[in-house]
Parts: sequence; structure tokens; C-alpha cells
Amino acid sequence: MSSDNQGIRPVPIDASPAAQANGVTPVNGHTPNGAQQFGSSERIQVINDEKNFTPDLASQIDRWGLRDVGFSYNIVAVFGSQSTGKSTLLNRLFGTTFDVMDESQRRQTTKGIWMCRGKGMGVMVMDVEGTDGRERGEDQDFERKSALFSLASSEILIINLWEHQVGLYQGANMGLLKTVFEVNLGLFGKKAQDGTSGRTLLLFVIRDHIGVTPLANLQATLTADLNKIWESLSKPAELQDRLLSDYFDLSFTALPHKVLAADKFESEVQQLRKRFVEKGREDYLFKSAYHKRIPADGVAFYMEGIWEQVQTNKDLDLPTQQELLAQFRCDEISTLALAEFNEQSKPQRRPVEAGRVVEGLGSMMRNWKTQALTRYDRDASRYHQGVYKRKRVDLLSVIDSTLSPLFLGQLKNLHKSCLVAFKKEMLEGMRGEGYNFAVVVNKAREKCETRFTEGAKEALLEDTDWTWEDEVELLREEVGIVADQCRKDETKKMVNLIERTCKRQISEPVDIHLNKAAPDMWDGVLIVFKTTLEKAEATYLTKAKSFNCTEEENTTALATLRKRAWLVLRAKIDEQVADPVILGKLRGHFEDRFRYDDSGVPRVWKPEDDIDSAFKKAKDQTLELIPRYSKIAPVDPSNEYTLPSEPSDSLSSTEEFDFPATLTVFTETKSLDLSARFRKDADAYYVEAKRSTVSSVAQIPYWMYGVLVILGWNEAMVVLFNPLYFAFLLCALGSAYAIVQLGLVGPLIQVSRTVAGEVQRQASDRLREHFSQPVLAQPIRSRSVDVDSNDGEDELRRRGGSPM
Repeated sequence: MSSDNQGIRPVPIDASPAAQANGVTPVNGHTPNGAQQFGSSERIQVINDEKNFTPDLASQIDRWGLRDVGFSYNIVAVFGSQSTGKSTLLNRLFGTTFDVMDESQRRQTTKGIWMCRGKGMGVMVMDVEGTDGRERGEDQDFERKSALFSLASSEILIINLWEHQVGLYQGANMGLLKTVFEVNLGLFGKKAQDGTSGRTLLLFVIRDHIGVTPLANLQATLTADLNKIWESLSKPAELQDRLLSDYFDLSFTALPHKVLAADKFESEVQQLRKRFVEKGREDYLFKSAYHKRIPADGVAFYMEGIWEQVQTNKDLDLPTQQELLAQFRCDEISTLALAEFNEQSKPQRRPVEAGRVVEGLGSMMRNWKTQALTRYDRDASRYHQGVYKRKRVDLLSVIDSTLSPLFLGQLKNLHKSCLVAFKKEMLEGMRGEGYNFAVVVNKAREKCETRFTEGAKEALLEDTDWTWEDEVELLREEVGIVADQCRKDETKKMVNLIERTCKRQISEPVDIHLNKAAPDMWDGVLIVFKTTLEKAEATYLTKAKSFNCTEEENTTALATLRKRAWLVLRAKIDEQVADPVILGKLRGHFEDRFRYDDSGVPRVWKPEDDIDSAFKKAKDQTLELIPRYSKIAPVDPSNEYTLPSEPSDSLSSTEEFDFPATLTVFTETKSLDLSARFRKDADAYYVEAKRSTVSSVAQIPYWMYGVLVILGWNEAMVVLFNPLYFAFLLCALGSAYAIVQLGLVGPLIQVSRTVAGEVQRQASDRLREHFSQPVLAQPIRSRSVDVDSNDGEDELRRRGGSPM
């Protein structure tokens, strides 16, 4: 509202007779809440001419006594051109005290929207600033918004117009009504369709009706014009089939000329007033269908919400003719500039979308943006500055929104490439021996963040709200995750390497101690294990310093190392006490004590030796080894080892590590089984020893040789004294001597074998040929039968067969 309207507005001396008749005294006053008081009535400016909604409406409704009436109230508004007597009509109908025009000056009287309570009525009346006023000129924004506000918030909208305006488009405010209907349908049409918002009555009051044109004809003209503009509205898709009658009821009345027929005018006004007051009339206007169903104490908040919706609705911001031209040309220029911009940026979109980092993308985007804005500024700056600047902002917004995906894609690709480069540099830095993990990770991290920051800054455009800090923080988090995972992997590798070293170091000493099977066998094994484990722990702690491991991680890793080292020891022990191995050790121990004497000399058993005592002693000593092998139990308590119960990742959470159970090498059942199997092997050695003594005793007596000489003397003499036998014997002996001396024993044996083989082959062929002859004769018999059956029968008889 302008400064001259902020205070008390003067009321003309010649106030309307109706106002004086209603007891309204033309005395100016100002209430504490900013409303103006005239006699017993107060009015308040709901919306000033600067489009600000008053915060005092709720308290004013309370002072009117309408706050607690619930739904027992009504709201009516007036709409029409400036200086058509709208305020005068409201004062006559409802006894309100709105300012009226000074007819000697014919200037704007009502500015903004005012509200007053009807005298003696539960009616809130709104007087709306007139349309088409010279004070606002081409600025029709407030007219549209005030008209839409009145239409949306009132039950009855009085449209005040002169008779000669009927049939005119602008004069009857049809263009303004079209805009208001269209926006009202978009904002509140859905609510009305769902029944959540009541219908509205449009009451056309035709002023200065002289009666030449009947009211019915005027009504038909106005109805046709309204239906025509309704059909031309741009409706939402879901409301395309809605009619004007679905949202509005139309009513028409005419009033005579206020000056030329003053008495008749006053009479008709009073008749119209009865339609607002007397509920029993058939033409009563305040029907329940028009009520918005808002309690009176919520009217202020409801109207404020409607005004906010009206204010923020862009469809009401219709431009003037200059702005129309500027909008058209600026849109064309903006479209051309944007088309060139898109052609320039299109080739770079595919590489970014493919995941590649485009070098110099930021400078390219700045160049595209500058060229587009330069082209727009050069051609559009000559037009309306408000439109030019607004469209420039829109163009800038479109350009930034088009470039934003490229910027975000570049950041994403930078993120991926920097992360890949970080992993690669970290792995390269950890090649070889003697590297410092912390130094490698810090160096790779610094390079990664520097590379990303430089790329992000290069791609960032000025005068945008784009940021890359969130992305770099995410990159730092992922780099930390990768580094931690790599550190864990390297720690595991180090633990595995130390474990293999432990296995290699303890393997030979454990074999030696377990093979000796001395009483302090386990003492030696555990001493070797402890020494090796201490070296392994020291090695781990030395290397772990460069990994920046926490105390908790070191504790976990050492616990893992201890358990794995112990399991390595147990695996080696299990390898040495497997059934074949332990039985071999027992047999070896038994043989050392049974087959060798105390000096280590092999024993040759004689009949007079005490084999039984030696066997029993060796067997008992060997059986004593089985309990010694069965459990890891050192003789010296100081050599005992207990594994600390600390958490480690060597076992799953569902499996518990039972260290005491690992001290048992094999169970009692297995000990008994080994004892039984060893006894069988020992018994075999005992039997073998016994047999050796029997074989030494069972030899040929010397007197048998004398018996053989006596009994064979005659035969020997016959051979010696027979010339033929003696000559043959001499030839055989000479031949044998010659063959041996000439080295012909081997060739002779080979020739003999060849001859024997050939004889065998020839014999086999002859036998096979002999037994196959009857079979070969069968075809001859068949041919004989075919030639001559009688001859065949004779042949068969001759061969010893029978005819068929």
C-alpha cells in the first residue's frame, strides 16, 4: 500500500444515504490493530497495493464477533472495472463503510483488497480494487491476482458492470476472467472436482439498466461469452471434460441508473439485499453449496494460504505488449544460443559417459558457456531489460543444468581413475624387500588427492553452486578402506611368511628329538618351539612398525601367529606319529635293543644264549615309549607351554580352539592298538631268532660221509675201470675245461636256448597241422556231394562216413 494509504483514509462529506441510514457516522478513526473504524463498523485492508497480506485479519474477525460462529458466516466479494460503483453497491447492500469515489475527480478510490463485516449480518464483505485503472497502467498483475483470490476465497463473487459493457471483451473483463478461470482451474479445480471445495456463485449485477435490452437477452449474451471463454481454456489433462457449470453457478440481476432513477435504484438495491438476508426466499443467494466449509476461526489462515498460492503461481504473470515481444525474441535468441551450445558439448558427453577423464573439460565448458551467453547478450540486450535479464537467468540455468552432468561425470571418472592409480602406485611401492608401508601409502594417498583436487578445480565453473568437497571426502574414505584392506592383506602375507619360516626351522629339530625318543624328548621339542616362536614374534613386531598397525591389530596378529605356529608344530608331530611312522620307530627301537648288544655289535644267536630274557627286556623298553609319545608332557615344568586365549582370525567364530586337547598326541585306544600291533612285529623277530639257532644245530653228521663212500664204492670203480665210461668222462671234462677257458659258456648257452626254441616251434607247428587236417577236408566233401550225389555217398562210405 502506498504511503498515503497507510494511515486513516478520509471519507467524503457527501457520504451515501444508505450509510447514514445505517447509522454510520462519517468520522475517521484508527483502531490499534491497523483497521479503520467508522461509527460502529470496522474495516481492514486484507491485501495492500504492494501485494502484502495483513497479519491482523484473525484478530479483526474476533473483534467483529465472528471468531466462534463456526460455519455460520458467509463471504462475498465484488469484482469489476474501476469507478463502476462497486463500493457504493456494497455499502447499500450490506451496510459497510467502504470508501466511495469522489465523482468530481473520478480517480481510484479502493487500493488493494479491503474487508468489512455487513451490519447486522454474519457476512464478511471484500471490496476489491477495480480493474483497468489508469493508476496501474499496463501492470495487470495485481488485477489478475486479486480477481483470482476473490474467486477462490468467496462464496459469491459479485461482478459489477455497466449495461453498455455487455458484449464487450475487455470492457466486460472477459479476458481477465479467462485468465482467472484458467489459473483457478489449475490451482483449485481438482479440489472442486473431488468435493473438497464448494462451488462459487457468479452474480452479475448490470448497472444503469434502462430496459431497452431485456435482462434475458443480456443474460444470454453473458452466458454465451462465459461458455465460449471456458471452452478456450487450457485445462489440465484430467479436467478436459469439465464444464463451467461443474464449478460455477450464474445469476443475473439489473439495477436502474443511480442518478437518473435514484428512488427506483434504492428500491431495487433493497430487493437485492433481501436475497442476501432472508433465508426463506426461493432466490436466497447464500446457499450451503457455496460455503467453503472453513470454520470462522480459520478463515484468516485459509485466505493467507490462498494468497500465497496465487502469489507463487507463474501463470498470472502475463506480460505487457512490450514484454510479449521481448519474450518472443529472447526465447528465439536463447533457443539458437542453446542449440549451438548443445552442438559444442555433444562430442564430449560420450567419453564422460563411457567413464573416461576428459582433459581440459573445465576450460571447454567455460568456452561453450561464454560463447552462448555472448551470443544471447549481443542479440537480446536491445529488448525489454526485465525480460532480457529474466530470460538470461533462465538460459544460464539451462546451460548449468546441461553442464552439471558433465561435471558430475568428470568427478566420478576422476574418482575411479584416482582410486585405480592409488592401488597401482601402492602395489608398485610394495614390490621388493625393505619397503616402509606407511611411507608408500602416504605417498600414494597424497598423489591421489592432489590429482583429484586439480582435476575437480579445473572442471568447476564459476558462478555455480557446484561442489566437489563431498566427492573428495568420499575418495578419502575409499582410499582409507583400500589402504586398510591392503595393510590387512600384507599383514596376513607377513604372518604366513613367518609361519612358513617357523615350519622350516622347527622341522629338523623336531624330527631329531622324536627319533631319539629320550625321556626329555618333549622338553627339547618345546625349547626349540619357544625359541623359534620368539624369533617369529620379534620379526613380526619389527615389520609391523611400518604398517601403522594398532595395538589391537598387533595383539590379534600375534595371537594368530602363536596359534598357527602351534598348529604347525602339531602337524609336524602328527606327521612323525602317524601309524606307519610310529610303528617304524618302535621296530627300530626294539631292533636296537634286541639284535645289537650294548656295544652296538650285531648278535648271532647261539643255542646257549638267553633269547627270552633279551626279548622281554627289549619289548618292555619299547612299550614304554608309547605313553611317552601319546602326550606332550615335558619333564621339566619350566619347559611347559600354554597358548594365551586371545582373539585371532585363524579360526572362524563358530569354532573354538581347545589348546589342552592339542597336548594329547593320540588317545588311549590308539595306544592300545599300537601296542598290539607292535607285539605282533616283536613276536616275528623272536621267532626268527629261534629259527636261526635251530638251523645252526641241524647239520649233517660226519659219519654219514663214511657211509656214502662205502655204499658208492662199487659204482665208482665200475666207472673208473670201464674204458668206454672212462673215455667219455675224460672227453666231457676236457670239453668243459676248453669251453670255460675260451669263454664260450655264454654263447653256448645262447645257442642252446635258440635250438630249444626252434625245436619247440617246429613241434608246435606239426601238432597244430596234424590236428587241423579233418577240418580242411570238409569243403572237399561238400563239393563232391554237389557234383554227383551217388559218388559222394560212395566217397563217404570209403572215408568211413555215412550218407546223409
